[in-house]
Amino acid sequence: MATGKRAFGRVRKLPSGRWQVRYPAPDGLDRPAPSTFRTKKEATDWLADKQAEIRAGAWVDPDAGKIPFGVYAAAWIKQRRLEQTTRELYDTLLRRHLVPSFGAVAVADITPAGVRLWRAAHLELAGAPTVAKSYALLRAVMNTAVEDQLITRNPCRIKGGSVVDTPERPTATVAEVFEIAEAMQPRYRLLVLLAGFLGLRWGELIALRGQDVDLEAGTVRVRAAIAELRSGERVVKPPKSRAGVRTVAVPEVILPSLRQHMLTFAESGRDGRVFVGAKGATPRRNHFNRLWHRACDAIGIKGLHFHDLRHTGNTLTASTGASTKELMARFGHSTTRAALIYQHATEERQRTIADALNEQIIKGMKRGTGRNGHGTGTTGE
Repeated sequence: MATGKRAFGRVRKLPSGRWQVRYPAPDGLDRPAPSTFRTKKEATDWLADKQAEIRAGAWVDPDAGKIPFGVYAAAWIKQRRLEQTTRELYDTLLRRHLVPSFGAVAVADITPAGVRLWRAAHLELAGAPTVAKSYALLRAVMNTAVEDQLITRNPCRIKGGSVVDTPERPTATVAEVFEIAEAMQPRYRLLVLLAGFLGLRWGELIALRGQDVDLEAGTVRVRAAIAELRSGERVVKPPKSRAGVRTVAVPEVILPSLRQHMLTFAESGRDGRVFVGAKGATPRRNHFNRLWHRACDAIGIKGLHFHDLRHTGNTLTASTGASTKELMARFGHSTTRAALIYQHATEERQRTIADALNEQIIKGMKRGTGRNGHGTGTTGE
């Protein structure tokens, strides 16, 4: 039975005893509420909320979000300008970790509870870093769904869901860097030294050309990086961030090694490759990793990755008292976050030094206590 006309929408009681609501939508259609209501008050309250939503310009077409997540996410990736390595990563995360759970689900039907259940189940199946990356991709896609007015709110609401607490990586000492370099094949000795003391990444190192090395100025110019795709194809791309394009001064102690390498192992000419494999090819990471592990085993170093050498360079530079901007410029950091980590480590060391100094001061004060019982280091006033 009908309850009479209303200023906005209509409420009527069905033969079943439940209440039905219809309202004029901004798209000109007469739309029903998604479900019926147990009481008239519940129905009228819902209608009042819908009217307020429309007046606030927050109304979303309930049919818009019916597109399957898999279809929408695939288009999301395709529409973005991404590095090939990033596109490959997103395609893999979508195919392996998101589509099996959400692929056929309408975008509008993905709920916070569903996202939480997916994450909890996936943590049992995949590593935490993979789950964090998958969650970050899901959240980014759903953010765009909000912008496209397919949904009113992002269902990805897990605080810290895209963050992984990784254990602190080891940092090689100066002596260990030289030991590993000596244990490597001679053609890769400089590669280890530049990674350890200049903080260059693997892709930046193997992308170096003759024109990037200035022996007179003692500098290395980072202009590009080489990335290896899952297919084995290698692509030359800009460094990891815009700040990654930089000129790095080489410590004088390793300049002789740089000069010797350029004479002995590097290709000639401005465009010649600085690092070349034994058979004349650009080194591949998997082959180099075998040589790396062999060298580390030979000198008894366990659990150290090649990328950990970058931490050595960062830590040593921070210990010189370099400013945040200087650290960012030397190591190609686009934000202060990474630079501050190494500065914080240096500050902690300063605290240790200060504490040890404090003990020495206290001992000195005690030794200097005069016959009158007052310390010579304080006036007591």
